[in-house]
Amino acid sequence: MADTQTISIPKSVTLETVQSVKHWTNTLFELRVSRPPTLRFRSGEFVMIGLMVGEKPLLRAYSIASPSWDEALDFYSIKVEDGPLTSRLQHVEAGDAILLGKKPTGTLVLDALKPGKRLYLFSTGTGIAPFASLLRDPETYEKFEAVILTHTCRYATELAYGRHLTSSLHGDPLIGELVAGRFQYYPTVTREAFFCQGRITTLIETGQLFRDLGVDRFDPAIDRAMICGSLDMIKDTKDLLEQSGLTEGSNAAPGDFVVEKAFAS
Repeated sequence: MADTQTISIPKSVTLETVQSVKHWTNTLFELRVSRPPTLRFRSGEFVMIGLMVGEKPLLRAYSIASPSWDEALDFYSIKVEDGPLTSRLQHVEAGDAILLGKKPTGTLVLDALKPGKRLYLFSTGTGIAPFASLLRDPETYEKFEAVILTHTCRYATELAYGRHLTSSLHGDPLIGELVAGRFQYYPTVTREAFFCQGRITTLIETGQLFRDLGVDRFDPAIDRAMICGSLDMIKDTKDLLEQSGLTEGSNAAPGDFVVEKAFAS
């Protein structure tokens, strides 16, 4: 890395240290980064992270994958060979410096939803990251009696991060007892044979999702949802929720579901 003593860091970011890197597949990796004592965020929010390229900062929005109580910050990213940032970010190692924005924000927060009984977390690819934060936050289980995470990827190997995340919840000393009997994980794959195959929107339309989970179709009286993933998936899932009578919410006006449109390159 460049000598940070000679680089002018923008006032909107802090310089943090990469604590660990885990490569889940040849296209997906996870970073754990030091957290400045002054940084506050709500589980589900995103923040700008990046690197200095020459004398200029290169920053992109990344969902924070660790819960708000964690002492460090986790980020889950795809590797884009020609991506301006990820082509560089995928090669960082423990001890390297990274830029971190000072102002987390986002709509995938519990405050943006009306009270309900069942919470759906719909994700594709690295869109699971903000839900990794929310699933480890006790407040999620205080507000909802049941939590359902769906994660759709192209290939089964790309589900590794989600599988590890969900399998660790029951043994978590903070939320393990809260999760018992109240959390369901629904992974799907689109490009190879798998016990649950297809786009999540197709599985919603056919009713297969509800049959597999043993629950009724969407009910605006009790169901709430968050959506994060590809733009097509967000649009199609949003349409299906609205057709079922659910209305979109925001921080300013809580509703039945919220979507996230900020993505890392």
